Amino acid sequence: MICVQNFTKRYGDRDVVKNISFTVRDGAITGFIGQNGAGKSTTIKAITGVIRPTAGTITINGIDVGKEPQKAKAQFGYVSDSPDHFLRLTGLEYLHFIADIYDTPAEGRAGFIEEYGKRFGIFDSLNNRILSYSHGMRQKIMIMGALIHDPSVWILDEPMTGLDPQAAFALKQMMREHADKGRSVFFSTHVLEVAEKLCDEICIVRSGELLYTGTLDNLKATHKDSASLENIFLDLTDREEQGTEKYLI
Repeated sequence: MICVQNFTKRYGDRDVVKNISFTVRDGAITGFIGQNGAGKSTTIKAITGVIRPTAGTITINGIDVGKEPQKAKAQFGYVSDSPDHFLRLTGLEYLHFIADIYDTPAEGRAGFIEEYGKRFGIFDSLNNRILSYSHGMRQKIMIMGALIHDPSVWILDEPMTGLDPQAAFALKQMMREHADKGRSVFFSTHVLEVAEKLCDEICIVRSGELLYTGTLDNLKATHKDSASLENIFLDLTDREEQGTEKYLI
């Protein structure tokens, strides 16, 4: 579970994220959606301890990220919005490197690497350097690295970017399997159709403010004239741009 309470991030005199609160509960896939520059990546970086909040608290499985960062970081697997890391390592070297960081038992690695490497279709390329990988292959190896220590919380920033249809389908299956085990998945996406089909709950942000957090069913119930999440999202953000009422739930 992730609990964000009154989170604000300020750069200079500008609040990039403004006093937002939400919970990513266990047993659910929670989508984090918003326009470019809405504050999604800033919020995710604060949750993962990459940046410090200006105000507010963030806990992961009850552990305060600011007070116990190392213990908190052991709780989650994180896929950033860029897969261009550790390019000089082979895929296999990278996976073992990440597994070593998390003290993942050696006997459990081989099975994970084979299973997920085959599900993503890159098992035969694991001895090649990541530098030689396509963008989509780099994304796959970063996802595998994030999951190799079997974290209870998944935090994924635009994880579908660059994935081929088979790999995207496999990842969505993995996300659902993970949530069905009573664990939590939090991911940002620009693809509203994916969010609508996959998510149990939704957080919508615009210009650093939280417009909605809750179940997709409840969101649709309050917007009966809107047929899809895309229509609801456009309606919410258009209303905000026009300075009318916000939907804070």
